[in-house]
Amino acid sequence: MKILVTGGRGMLASNLRESAHKLDSTENEYIFINRSHGDLRDFDATKAILKEHNPDALIHTAARVGGIAANMAHPAEFLMDNLQIDSHILKGCVDLGVENVLYFGSSCMYPKDYRQPLVETDVLAAPLEPTNEGYALSKIAAARYCEYASAEYGLNYKVLIPSNLYGPGDDYTPGTSHLVASTLVKAHEAKTNNSDSLDVWGDGSARREFTFVGDVSDWVVQNIATIEQWPTYMNIGLGIDYSVKDFYEAALKTVGYTCELNFDPTKPAGMKQKLMDSSVAKSYGWAPSTDIFEGMSKAYSAFLEK
Repeated sequence: MKILVTGGRGMLASNLRESAHKLDSTENEYIFINRSHGDLRDFDATKAILKEHNPDALIHTAARVGGIAANMAHPAEFLMDNLQIDSHILKGCVDLGVENVLYFGSSCMYPKDYRQPLVETDVLAAPLEPTNEGYALSKIAAARYCEYASAEYGLNYKVLIPSNLYGPGDDYTPGTSHLVASTLVKAHEAKTNNSDSLDVWGDGSARREFTFVGDVSDWVVQNIATIEQWPTYMNIGLGIDYSVKDFYEAALKTVGYTCELNFDPTKPAGMKQKLMDSSVAKSYGWAPSTDIFEGMSKAYSAFLEK
């Protein structure tokens, strides 16, 4: 089976490449595309890429992503860029007759401060978190299209909704990185500069679920052949969440440094909690094995090698 993977330079796709090399002993051929192959916001360019490779299956990881600051600063761009990328890829796959598509959603699709843990049917059950609403709306629209296309055209377009991911290949750019990467960078800089303190947005009580990206990529590579059997939506997460304060303390421990944490409750912290229920995925063999301390150690080692 020829499997085309978008977002080839991103964290998830990079780990899918490693997992395929390590675990896939079948005849599957993985092809990874990135921005150098064409702009997925251009429908003609996207269709040309799809026609050139004519895949049997597609794993769609390409997206414009960022942390809370980036999402708040550029909601229009996060909404429109992702709507264009997703609609061009998904409609292009339908037009070309690609039967199997795995679309990666986001835990941002879930309502703000809703029941815990979140289950797949909670999407659109209540208002979204305002700080990343633009990005969330684009992911919900694409997920619904996958559902509709599967029902209308008899295709296997499935949506995995991962918790926040972290690990080798993460984005450590200040202002755009997600929480775990950001904590590691800040802790590293504090150690490098021998700082007495480290600034933290919010009061540190907000809780987040982060899953090691290698666990996700390994599971996808080992199970993609059974995509036809999957339900349309599946949560895929660690099943444990930690407070923002916990992540900063773990980051300091990982880099081997101690300093004060200066919490600023005037800064936005996003949703109070968004722990997901991944029991559906567990029935399909999902069993993450990397705890947050081992995962952050691997992520920091990869960061130092950059």
